[in-house]
Amino acid sequence: MANDPLAPLVAQEAGSYVPPVGEYAFLLGEAFGTDLVARSTEGALTTDDALDAITAAGEFASEVFAPLNTVGDQVGAQFADGEVRLPEGFQEAYKSFVEAGWLSAAASEDAGGDGLPTTVTAALSEFWNGANMAFALCPGLSLGAIRALTANGSQELRDRYLPKMVSGEWTGTMNLTEPQAGTDLAAVRTLARDNGDGSWALTGQKIFITWGDHDVAENIVHLVLARTENAPEGHRGISLFLVPKYLPTPDGAPGERNSVVTVGIEHKLGIHGSPTCVLQFDGATGYLVGELHQGLMGMFVMMNEARFGMGVQGLGLSQRAFQRANDYAHFRVQGSVMGLPEGTPIASHPDVRRLLLSMSSRISALRAMVVYAADLQDRADDAESTALAEFFTPLLKSWGTEESVQITSDAIQVHGGMGFIEETGAAQHFRDSRITPIYEGTTAIQSNDLVGRKVLRDGGKTAGQLLAAMQAQLAELQSLEHPVAKATAERMQRAILAATRATESIAAHAADNQRDVFAVSVPYQELLSLLVGGWMHAIIAAATLKHESLSDDDQRRLTEADFFGAHHLAKVHALAETVAAGEIA
Repeated sequence: MANDPLAPLVAQEAGSYVPPVGEYAFLLGEAFGTDLVARSTEGALTTDDALDAITAAGEFASEVFAPLNTVGDQVGAQFADGEVRLPEGFQEAYKSFVEAGWLSAAASEDAGGDGLPTTVTAALSEFWNGANMAFALCPGLSLGAIRALTANGSQELRDRYLPKMVSGEWTGTMNLTEPQAGTDLAAVRTLARDNGDGSWALTGQKIFITWGDHDVAENIVHLVLARTENAPEGHRGISLFLVPKYLPTPDGAPGERNSVVTVGIEHKLGIHGSPTCVLQFDGATGYLVGELHQGLMGMFVMMNEARFGMGVQGLGLSQRAFQRANDYAHFRVQGSVMGLPEGTPIASHPDVRRLLLSMSSRISALRAMVVYAADLQDRADDAESTALAEFFTPLLKSWGTEESVQITSDAIQVHGGMGFIEETGAAQHFRDSRITPIYEGTTAIQSNDLVGRKVLRDGGKTAGQLLAAMQAQLAELQSLEHPVAKATAERMQRAILAATRATESIAAHAADNQRDVFAVSVPYQELLSLLVGGWMHAIIAAATLKHESLSDDDQRRLTEADFFGAHHLAKVHALAETVAAGEIA
């Protein structure tokens, strides 16, 4: 096809992973201004510095993590004699990862790391997840545990555990779920008894513990929610404890094995290379993190880190699945293509082209949203900016993960019957993605948080600020003499009005019947996410049209903006009607 905006994205080798370094160069250096990185680091890091790190990370991801993705899926984590073993190559890859300094680079300076800004670490996270999602969960959880311990741990705990965790010698986990306590953490029954010497003895069982046991690092630091004796019932009685797999010796080496037993690992739909463990705590020695009965506040630091990370994870998975489908569509010949010569690949069939553009336009919107939200986090230094940064967490987690399921499914559709065959590799991405809208708080939990805490609690102030920022962006587009700019501005104008009406509907429901609010929280979340996606394309289009001449990538970006507006932003209007209806009794 003569005008094929996706042709430049075809990878050199079918099934390989090509990190989208150029997209980050555009977003960090043009779309969001030339000083995005510098202003969040007070000039300590330039965009060029950031791109050096991003480029090196892309090379590592494609060369070290990506080749283990298939073996991780096919062989998976193995459990025998009370021990978990990862497939051949995982230990070496993890060792290379920490020796290269990628974990410490992402850890904050307060924790002893390099403190790269979130705009950069988000790019790195996309690459790790795009290359090997199951593997990426390990350092991702460690970083969350590091942040929680840095924010809430005593100086003694920080001094003893953070250096080993930041270096990557020890990994971290999050222990929330129990057989009777899934989403409802008020039902946690793991018990912590005071030993009277500054330590506690924890007894109980935790399930679904990601990377809860493994053989790639010498020690594992578990952050565990538990209830102390005579604690208040419900959430107010939960405390947070640090429980190491091996108790450190005075010189900081792993010493005696703690009373934490791996009962087994789960057999799952996907992410087979990530061990999901059942852990039994039998009087295990632990240490209080933060204040007694304030465990949820401490754990939410880690959970919010994970929720942002899950949105980025969805982006990485989507990009990998799209690359595979796009590669396949550009060499597969099947049937005659309308209006084109015999032998034209299926990428030029109208509906296959629609699927590919649908995938790529959502991915580009999501990636820009990640960078925008990451920049908000980097610059959150007052109540107003913090509220806006927090507003994006449920949006990013929900939309990024739900889209990953749809995009990886679309990738199978592009492959046709071959996508349903495991040998092509397309099915793995779909299986891996399906957990993402569930763990770290389901889509409904994120959406309930959005309407309850982010919209209604402040009377819609933050939502109004976001809509006003979008409105301001349209003036620049409307001034540009280009059909995509005009169409995008017009579509966004109407979508903002629809979103405003939907937000007013949420407020009206809250006054009349709270069930109506939460019955439509997921549609409202999807509406706002699509609106943000359209806004991101507006920003991308405005930056693109500043170029004196348009490259192939520029043409692709404009085509994606036009497609997203017609095929995805248009859904905002239907969703606004759904939100207005409330619960259908």
